[in-house]
Amino acid sequence: MGQTVRKMRAEPAMLVNTSGLEPLGHAVLVAPYEPEVAKSPIMLPDTVADRTKMVATRVTVIAIGAEAWREESVPRAKVGDKVMITKFAGEMTVGPKDGKQYRVVNDRDLYVRITEEA
Repeated sequence: MGQTVRKMRAEPAMLVNTSGLEPLGHAVLVAPYEPEVAKSPIMLPDTVADRTKMVATRVTVIAIGAEAWREESVPRAKVGDKVMITKFAGEMTVGPKDGKQYRVVNDRDLYVRITEEA
């Protein structure tokens, strides 16, 4: 009788790798981003806000090496996904073509996929 309407989650826009870097093997190329934060009347001390930054870094997956997650049945992420990595994972580098900051991490360093942000 009544149809159930499901809210479709928008797929992340496919990104084009303009960095000039191509990850090999189990490597994943990611770019840091800062989430948009809504203004709140509650002010947190800097020490509380800094704790979150000490633990993890939010990044967007730019390119994935051919061997990434090969031994797993389902890939942990795809190009365009927003994920979290540990703060000191991988190596920082600058893209030779576009001059932007990137990080090359191991496929196992991605531990959280961000599906929604407040």
